[in-house]
Amino acid sequence: MKLWLVRHAQVQIAPQICYGASDIAADPDATAQAAAALAGNLPQGLPLYTSTLGRCRQLGAALHALRPDLGPPVADARLNEMNFGTWELQAWSAIPKSAIDAWVQDFAWQRFGGSESTQMVVNRVLDFVHLLHAQQTAQAICICHAGTMRALHYIAENGAVDIPSTSAWPKTSTPFGSAVALDIHLDRDKS
Repeated sequence: MKLWLVRHAQVQIAPQICYGASDIAADPDATAQAAAALAGNLPQGLPLYTSTLGRCRQLGAALHALRPDLGPPVADARLNEMNFGTWELQAWSAIPKSAIDAWVQDFAWQRFGGSESTQMVVNRVLDFVHLLHAQQTAQAICICHAGTMRALHYIAENGAVDIPSTSAWPKTSTPFGSAVALDIHLDRDKS
C-alpha cells in the first residue's frame, strides 16, 4: 500500500511549545499555499484522510476544494498527534529534564506527560493501516502530524515490533505543508 503523507501547515503558536494533541489552528495563508502546492502534485482520485485536529482538517478541506476528485476528507483520531498530557502547551525548556530522561529510558512505553506513550501512538496508527488494508485500499492521502508520520515510517520499516529505543525512532522530518510517499507492506507485520 502507498500512503501519501502530508504534514499540516505551520501552526499559530510560539516556537518551542509542546502542542501534540492540543487543537492549535494552522496559519490560514500557509494552509492555502500548501493546498495549492499539493493540489498539483498528488495522484488523482485517492481517498483523503485527516487527523481530527483542526490544523489537519483545515488543510484537508482546502485541498478537497481544489481537488474534488479526491474523496471528501475523513477525519480519523488514529492519525492524531501524540498526547503529551501535562506537558501540552508548555515550553519544551520548562519540561523537567528528569521527565525527558524517563521518556528516553523507556521510549516505547513511558507515558510522557502521563497520557500516551510512543508505542501507543504506533499501535493506534498501525490499527489505521490495518483498516486501510482490510478495505483493500491501494493508495490514500493522510494529512497528519510529524509524530504520526514518524510512526508510519517506523511501521513501514519494522511492522508491529515494539520500539526498542530512541535510536530506532525514525528521524525523518517532513516540512509543514508538504508530502512524502511511503510504501507499507503488512507482510513485515510480526504481530
